[in-house]
Amino acid sequence: MDALTVHRLHFAFTVTFHYIFPQLTMGLALLILILKTMALGTGDQHYNRAARFWAKIFAINFTMGVVTGIPMEFQFGTNWARFSKAAGGVIGQTLAMEGVFSFFLESSFLGVFLFGEKRLGPKAHWFAAFLVFAGSWLSGFFIIATDAWMQHPTGYQLGKNGEILLTSLSGLLLNPWLFWQYLHNMIGSVVTASFVMASVGAFYLLSRRAEEYGRTFVRLGVIAGMISSFLMAFPTGDGQGKNIAWHQPPTLAAMEGLFENEHGAPLALIGQPDLEKRRLDNPITIPRALSFLTYQRWGAEVKGLSEFPPQRLPDNIPLLYYSYHIMVGLGTILIGVMALASLSLWRGRLYYARHLLWLLMLMLPFPYIATTAGWITAEVGRQPWLIYGIMRTPEGVSPHISAGNALFTLLGFMGIYTILAILFLFLVRREIEEGPEHLMEARAATL
Repeated sequence: MDALTVHRLHFAFTVTFHYIFPQLTMGLALLILILKTMALGTGDQHYNRAARFWAKIFAINFTMGVVTGIPMEFQFGTNWARFSKAAGGVIGQTLAMEGVFSFFLESSFLGVFLFGEKRLGPKAHWFAAFLVFAGSWLSGFFIIATDAWMQHPTGYQLGKNGEILLTSLSGLLLNPWLFWQYLHNMIGSVVTASFVMASVGAFYLLSRRAEEYGRTFVRLGVIAGMISSFLMAFPTGDGQGKNIAWHQPPTLAAMEGLFENEHGAPLALIGQPDLEKRRLDNPITIPRALSFLTYQRWGAEVKGLSEFPPQRLPDNIPLLYYSYHIMVGLGTILIGVMALASLSLWRGRLYYARHLLWLLMLMLPFPYIATTAGWITAEVGRQPWLIYGIMRTPEGVSPHISAGNALFTLLGFMGIYTILAILFLFLVRREIEEGPEHLMEARAATL
């Protein structure tokens, strides 16, 4: 295995593990704010206790995100030194703003929210929750702005020595690629948080304890999950798909397994790409649907893989094709589950429908899988470019770090992150087992 492959695997492992945690905190920040708003509007302390319970889950996730995120950023220098040297003047702007403007906002007011309730009034405590939410979503904006620039570079010029110089901060922060990617990502975090909240609520209802909180968690999780799941598909998923169609047409062809140009191109639901014979085996398709979804015309031409030179094609077409279809397939299932749960909730039967509660509880890992598949689609789809159209991936790797050194640190990271995963699961399980009622009992004991 060569050094480039190990460096790519190293960063892929680190970023995939890291993103397990921010996707929950960003979505949970919104749901906690909703619970605090309900408490402020009704004066019911039940919603305050529910918000405090989820704030503890949030804090555990936030801590794990920080611990795994810092080494990830250091890898820009250790594993991708030439990329950092060339593009540091651009991506350094957004990464620095993420740390200064959003991380400190989120972390500071998370402390205020967790430990300042007795000293703050209801409105001030709600405002602390709002600032945690704002910091979390602002952090997501700056990180997505960094990735969006790598997908579709804007606001730059090349220097005399090949370095990339930022010429327009507004070009960087108002990148046309950024709008739909940011919304798609953040709505995805709400989907994850909604399923997690509904899953925990279903667990409480099935185990017949903390049932009042279980009903609250299921109700909020299902309503938020229904709305966010649909928004993931349209308009955010549709908008992001158009980004790819207009700016990365080889990626679109690979995602859809489309080998030849077609007028009225079909949408592939199932199939296996055969690169040697340049065809999709055993396909199940919707005729002309891809043309309509992409260009709003049933007969529009969609370019296939044969239209582009080999050096412009993604370097792992099967992985890109399958990850995209896993994302879409799971996204469709998530919409279906939330639609069923919403119908049962509207009819007043959900809290007693054990089969649906079991379904909600067992669905917990699938938003994480769908999100991971989505990010694989985005990053593998950008290949073979590290910065699309400017720097190819082999050009950005650190030249003096051998495959052996990179593999040694990768194995070390895997070991350490395994320990962190076990610790995370232990802490979250303990909070769920103790439940929101434990918070009320502990609070009563201190009075």
